[in-house]
Amino acid sequence: MPAVRLFPPDRFFDRAQWSAITRPSSWRGIWLVAHAWIVSVALVGLAAWLQNPLAWLVAVIFVGGRQLGLAILMHEGAHGALHPSRRLNNFLGQWLAGAAVGSDLIAYRTYHLQHHKYTQQPEDPDLALSKPFPTTRASLWRKVVRDLSGQTFVKQRMAQFGFALVGLKAMLRGEAVQKVGASTRAGTPFNKQSDDGMTSPTIDVAGAMAVTRAVGRFLLVQAVLLGASLALYGWTPYLLWLAGLATTFQLYLRIRNIAEHACTTTGSDDPFTHARTTHAGWLARATVAPYWVNYHAEHHLFMGVPCYRLPQVHAALGRAGKHDSMTIAPSYAAVLRQVTAAG
Repeated sequence: MPAVRLFPPDRFFDRAQWSAITRPSSWRGIWLVAHAWIVSVALVGLAAWLQNPLAWLVAVIFVGGRQLGLAILMHEGAHGALHPSRRLNNFLGQWLAGAAVGSDLIAYRTYHLQHHKYTQQPEDPDLALSKPFPTTRASLWRKVVRDLSGQTFVKQRMAQFGFALVGLKAMLRGEAVQKVGASTRAGTPFNKQSDDGMTSPTIDVAGAMAVTRAVGRFLLVQAVLLGASLALYGWTPYLLWLAGLATTFQLYLRIRNIAEHACTTTGSDDPFTHARTTHAGWLARATVAPYWVNYHAEHHLFMGVPCYRLPQVHAALGRAGKHDSMTIAPSYAAVLRQVTAAG
């Protein structure tokens, strides 16, 4: 199908306003990455110091939200919105955000831009995320149990590490990969989450090598975190971080994926119908909707806008009377009710 029709920003903003809205700040992206890490360290450190199981539970609940925040900030880096310097933008997105949760900025950027180009159309590489919906409540609850029990995490990691082993063997054999064009497959092993928790059953050698490098970065970051934990306070802080990564992060990632596109219009050429914006209170912002990711319809309309300016875009669309044309949900609970039925 044809690419999604772009919406002209000059209907809402003059040239000076648009330039100011789309220009990445030289400090806000750095601060957001630092904020995710500061909050995560404070959560696991305080819980370890308190030595209270209830504090451990609270830490796991909220550190999963900051881990999702790091994935969201890698997404910002994929759009070049973390910092005006491309080199610093990529470093922040790759090493200080994506690597912590096992994602690859460069590979993610390749397939994610395809998602924007063909949103909710057959060519959309993320269509599998919304296609199963609506579903039954029983089906959704089974996924919730798999996420919170660590099954999704283990399945994803086993698949990711399996691809990495293929890439490592190719590297050790000294295989040279001729890069004909950008592959979207290297971005899929962990960046996408499907019904069974994993997408991309096959991968080429170039993609496998990309996964090998992503796993190497992930393991290096985990080693640094473990070393810092052992040096400062023993095993507990790192185990709390790992518990969040294996449980609540998986669930929040799933809910965020559902809210963005499930049960929105498929195959439409109207850019206002492709994604959902969801109102988020403080608890949602601390868990499933960090760093303004809930303004997803605005992001799809104007993907060059940094996340911290999406509320301005939302307000401008409201003043122009466009909210009625958009898919806007009052809460994440409302979205989950919408996309499920009894059974």
